[in-house]
Amino acid sequence: MRTLLLARHGQSLFNIDEVINGDPPRDRGLSPHGEDEALGLQRQISAIAIDACFVSRFPRAHQTARVALGDRADTTPWHEDPELDDIKIGDLEGQTLADYRAWKTKHTHDDPFPNGESLNDAARRYADAFERIANRPEETILTVCHEIPVRYAVNAAAGSDQLDGPLHDVANAAPYVFDAASLMRAATHMRELARP
Repeated sequence: MRTLLLARHGQSLFNIDEVINGDPPRDRGLSPHGEDEALGLQRQISAIAIDACFVSRFPRAHQTARVALGDRADTTPWHEDPELDDIKIGDLEGQTLADYRAWKTKHTHDDPFPNGESLNDAARRYADAFERIANRPEETILTVCHEIPVRYAVNAAAGSDQLDGPLHDVANAAPYVFDAASLMRAATHMRELARP
């Protein structure tokens, strides 16, 4: 791999409702505004040859990538990677964003969500996915997933001492550009910061 274009999905219907969703079959997809954001991503990457596309299992990621690729969607090789999925939030599924944030303030990144995974478990999972992508033979890869893996990758590649900053709020359908070295650096540092 030479270039990775890493993007969060467009605005989802759950984003509008401020409801959290970590279970792919329950995803309700993009909002109309999210579809417009995906078109914006299409305009940004239209002049770039994309050799492969990696997505999480969530419909909102699939929709964003399909719109972003436009006419190329049916001819670009697709790879669905469960390790790019959003955080497995277990019993918090379908709760409000406020409920999720309240739970997070009382727990560490090592504490698993009830019947879910911990943030550090997810970080190690994302590191594995990014390392595999960095070692792919395709030159230019589009990857569409979720806010947290994008945030973690950007901050880890920059050498931050925390995965949640300095970048915290990741824009919808905005490409973050990595080369193979920076993506490997992100994966390595994510593992270091998420070490049990």
